[in-house]
Amino acid sequence: MGSSSSQMSKQLINEYQELTYLTKQEILLAYKRFSELAQKEHQSNTENVRIPKERFLTLPELKANPFNERICQVFSTSEQGDGSMSFEDFLDMLSAFSESATLEIKSHYAFRIFDFDSDGALSESDLEQLVNKLTGDKEDTKLSSSEMKQLIANILEESDIDKDGTINHSEFQHVISRSPDFVSSFKIVL
Repeated sequence: MGSSSSQMSKQLINEYQELTYLTKQEILLAYKRFSELAQKEHQSNTENVRIPKERFLTLPELKANPFNERICQVFSTSEQGDGSMSFEDFLDMLSAFSESATLEIKSHYAFRIFDFDSDGALSESDLEQLVNKLTGDKEDTKLSSSEMKQLIANILEESDIDKDGTINHSEFQHVISRSPDFVSSFKIVL
């Protein structure tokens, strides 16, 4: 880890600490992991490097997550929309999934991840994709059409306070606030 810390100034580490929910050690570990991914991309310098989404999806922490593609899309600032990430994108992702991140931060990013069409609301289509990601969409795990409709109806009945057929961000936060396990389960640890 000595070489990683020598490549990042104390001032930059302090700035990242102020801007994220990460500790100095977590930032240095993130830098080390990012640098390893950059080397696999034949990039020697991590400054201004964007690592392709496919490379991030090889990280064990993301590989096992059913929302891995959406996570990369949501945290990527790539103008091409390809899900590639800079080091700061990577830090933002780790910060939001950190145990220290607030409920508001975690629910904000969870909502964006679950909003598959990025229209600012969780529609029936978003909810169906969410359920399929959680249960699997293979024949032996996929819900039947009637089971899916019933489950979505139940979710909307519980969550759609204004009864407009979708779950907006405020409604989502309300549901999450009643789920004490959400904060502890919404994390990625490197």
